[in-house]
Amino acid sequence: MTTKFTASQTVEIAVPQQPIPIQHYLRQPQRLVYALVDHSRVQPLAEDIFRLKMRPLNFMSLSIQPTVDMTVWAESNGKIYLQSIGCEILGIEYVNQRFDLNLKGHLSPHQVHTGTRLQGRADLEVQVELPPPFSFTPKPILETTGNSLLKSVLLTIKQRLLSQLIADYRRWVILQTKEQSLSIDDESPELPILNIE
Repeated sequence: MTTKFTASQTVEIAVPQQPIPIQHYLRQPQRLVYALVDHSRVQPLAEDIFRLKMRPLNFMSLSIQPTVDMTVWAESNGKIYLQSIGCEILGIEYVNQRFDLNLKGHLSPHQVHTGTRLQGRADLEVQVELPPPFSFTPKPILETTGNSLLKSVLLTIKQRLLSQLIADYRRWVILQTKEQSLSIDDESPELPILNIE
């Protein structure tokens, strides 16, 4: 019996004024990945592809740990997209062979009269054929449990994004402005003062 679970989450973040607009920061989508997920659980596979090892999830009596491959890219206006391109369930081969995960998300900057706001949305869908004991559980109970589990996953990601993204953006601006001031210093070396008597 194949069961489908879905969840969606939207986010809106007020962006503090900084010397460098957030659009420049968002052109490096890999930074978003590290803001969303702890560094220890991210493995870069290519410039724009990352393997994310999620925390174990408990679904009824089942404990599963998905590993999701994501592609992340940005447009020149700073809009970021992410899309799952593969998934593996560690530990339970039966579920792994019958599990399909689809995650799509985007985050984009919008100018409003008070400044810049980031607006985003993530949609998560899982289709899975559950092992035999679950086929006796009424489908509405399975779907309610699965949907609320996916909702909690997206909520955790949203909370991390809210707490990490702006902090990382501020660090990045400080780093960029330091680098710029260093390169300006290098370009215009001070002329030595000659002591002419």
